[in-house]
Amino acid sequence: MTITELWLVRHGESVGNLRASHAEREGLETIDLEDRDADVPLSEVGEEQARALGAWLSEHHPAHVWVSPYVRARQTLQLAADDAGVAVSPRQDERLRDRELGILDLLTRDGVERRHPEEAARRRRQGKFLHRPPGGESWADVALRLRSFVRDALGSAPADVRADADQQPSPGTGTGLIVAHDAVVMLLLYVLLGCTEKELMEYAAAHTVLNASVTTLVRDGDEWMLRSFSDVSHLQREGADVTAHPGSPDVQPA
Repeated sequence: MTITELWLVRHGESVGNLRASHAEREGLETIDLEDRDADVPLSEVGEEQARALGAWLSEHHPAHVWVSPYVRARQTLQLAADDAGVAVSPRQDERLRDRELGILDLLTRDGVERRHPEEAARRRRQGKFLHRPPGGESWADVALRLRSFVRDALGSAPADVRADADQQPSPGTGTGLIVAHDAVVMLLLYVLLGCTEKELMEYAAAHTVLNASVTTLVRDGDEWMLRSFSDVSHLQREGADVTAHPGSPDVQPA
């Protein structure tokens, strides 16, 4: 058997989310963060959200768990598991890390426009999906590493890449949980549902991956279907704040 139900969880609110939102509101050019992106922890609200996610985890029993190596994702999973009173043995996978922004790291939208106007112009010309900042990744780059993850972890190739039967890896069974980042959630939808660039960009412009939300995909044969997107009913039920923060200046429509 292969994994037939997949839950995608975005990490809880992070200190980086708070600092980025503050910088954008104040019209600052830079985001005040000393930690490297991989080491940014959850905020107090993010910790509360992660514990509230434990109520969801206690009602679901993923057979397989993967997590981004970034601290905020690992904290989210561990706090949820502790609250639920369940033991998890996640597999960290660097392919689930957040998108790397290169020279645009720690810059707000205003900061990009003022400090790297040529990159802002190139982004507008190429579009968010294909624009790769120097030293960083495009959305297409992230999708490429996620296709590799899907082949290895989920027991099948993406919708548009089918391997011969004797080339497929030994699949997992049952249900799977991935705790990662908003861009990873969006791009896993792109990979698994077989979306076009235009469809993905339109969907991303109209939908936000909320902090500590659960997105559910189910598989029937070779086809994946979206059952629910960015569900936060567990947060509301547990009285936790519901928050949404863009993961990078590229998330909002240009």
